Amino acid sequence: MKKGHAVLIGLTLGAFSLTSMAEEGNGPTASVEFVDNHGEVVGEGTIDQGPAGVVLNFSIDGLDEGWKAIHIHGVGTCEDHEEGFQASGGHLNPDDSEHGFLNPDGPDAGDLPNFYVHSDGSAMVEMFNERASLDGSVGGNMLDDDGSALVIHENPDDHMSQPIGGAGARVACGVVQGG
Repeated sequence: MKKGHAVLIGLTLGAFSLTSMAEEGNGPTASVEFVDNHGEVVGEGTIDQGPAGVVLNFSIDGLDEGWKAIHIHGVGTCEDHEEGFQASGGHLNPDDSEHGFLNPDGPDAGDLPNFYVHSDGSAMVEMFNERASLDGSVGGNMLDDDGSALVIHENPDDHMSQPIGGAGARVACGVVQGG
């Protein structure tokens, strides 16, 4: 066998092994469907758990332009859209930390970075949270007995003010569904 063939076979087997390991080693996953205050679907997303937290990916279509806050809330319901999703409760916060990335006593498990909605109402977002998980192995458990929801606010989070960083009204919500 020629050296080039051996390298090609080795690379092929290596790629197969990595693919097999990735499929076997995947952590829990979840999905989210966002609704607005009228109960209309305005986005969807996925949550993938890794060894040190969760990666959230979502797309939005139909919100007003501008910076928006998003937080993980501690109750998995979005049914009260006409009342502004108040039933989703406060942030996921098992350690009773204060809100905010800039707060010396924060952040809580539900704090996430702001994202921007473009003039056409769309946004595509990917973010990481090392203070939450889908199975309770890291930080707050997003799929505990009462579940959790991702809640989008009308304004950006200042990452300091209590309890929600001055983010304003809740304009969209998505229940985290294990899968």
